[in-house]
This record gives sequence, structure tokens and C-alpha cells, in this order.
Amino acid sequence: MTNNRRAELLKPGERLDDLQIGGLELIQNPAGFCFGVDAVFLSDFVKVKPGETVLDMGTGNGIIPILLSAKTQGEKFTGLEIQPDTADMARRSVVYNHLEEKIEIVTGDIKEAAEIFRPAFFDVITTNPPYMLSEHGMRNPDDAKAIARHEVLCTLDDILRESMRLLQDKGRFYMIHRPFRLTEIMIKMNYYKIEPKRIRFIHPYIDKEPVLVLIEGVRGARPRVTVEPPIIIYGGEGSRQKD
Repeated sequence: MTNNRRAELLKPGERLDDLQIGGLELIQNPAGFCFGVDAVFLSDFVKVKPGETVLDMGTGNGIIPILLSAKTQGEKFTGLEIQPDTADMARRSVVYNHLEEKIEIVTGDIKEAAEIFRPAFFDVITTNPPYMLSEHGMRNPDDAKAIARHEVLCTLDDILRESMRLLQDKGRFYMIHRPFRLTEIMIKMNYYKIEPKRIRFIHPYIDKEPVLVLIEGVRGARPRVTVEPPIIIYGGEGSRQKD
């Protein structure tokens, strides 16, 4: 891409970050909420078969659809984002990477997702939702970082309810969250007929408690869950440890 074209797609204060895969880059604004390792872990955990359709709820800057477009053979990836400025940034990243034929960014509310899209349409739904309840340490509910971290604009119930409506029978649901809410997550997934099937904990060090948990659920499946070997982020020298 020419320098002129790059300048057209970048707004003041924004930068391009190398995603270290397929030559892809992502537009981000350090003043807002930038993606972290949780998005990378989630994209590694998700299984997308050739030809499948994927919806990423609360896509933010589009990191999950863009990574999945490189890591899988899915046919179509859709990102749903309620904040117009953030959705616009995600669209510009899609254009920058020439992924318009594979990725669509839609501005809309997760709570209305089943009205925005056709029910029972998607094979896979992914989400990296706000981890904290709205009352936990939130200062400015209009701030982009607060919206990304706290359940200000949507709750776990909203995500699971709309996922139940939008997933095809035996469609797969993938989420990364905090372990302290695991009991609540499992109960609510069961209530919304998305049966937990795979769980994988992420630890900073081998002797420390997990800080994140990856969960796969299947709509309309029978109860049976597998706990996979944990991911240990750092080894003894502080380097990331491979599986």
C-alpha cells in the first residue's frame, strides 16, 4: 500500500501494529482500548472449518475477525461493534489489509444482534467480552476503555441469549473470560442451551492461579466437558512457554 493510501486510512493519533501473521497490520489508537494477548489466545482456541460463517460479538478494532481470516479457512467473518468510531477503525483495518471480501464490520448493539442478523445463521460465534460487572471500579461509563472492561453496554446474559438465537443447531460458541466468573458462566451457558464442551485455563506462571479461561460451547449439545492442558504464559526466564 502506498504512503498516500496509508495516510488516507489513518486518523490523527492512530498507528499501525504488525500482527506477525500473513503481513497483516491493525489500526489502533493508544488513547483507546488496544487489543491484548487475550485476543490472540482466543483466536488460537477457536476452531473454524472451511466454508463456515463466523460472528465476533463486540469486535472492537476487529482484531478477532482479522486474525481468524489468516488462521482459518472460514468463508465469511462478521464483526459487531456498538461504538461507531471503533467500528470505523475496524473497517479501515479491513480495507488496509484488502479483506473486504472476507470480513464485514457492522455497527450495532449486541442486545439486538438477532434482529440485525438472521436467526440460526452463524456456524461460529466468538467474543472477548467485558470481564467486570458494571459496578466494579468503573469511573466513566462513557469511556471506551470502561466499555471494553465493564458490562456497561451489554451483559453476559445479552451475549449468550443472542448467541443462542444466532447459532445454527450444533453451532459453536467461543469466549475468553476471567476464572472468578466461571460458575456463573457455566450456569448461564446451560440456561441458554449452549453446552460447555472445552475449557482451558491460562496461567501467568506454572505455580500461579489462572488469570484467564477459554471456553467452547455447542448449541443444543449433550452435557460433557473436557478440561484441556493449561497454557503457561511465562517460563522460568520470563519467556512465553509453548504448549
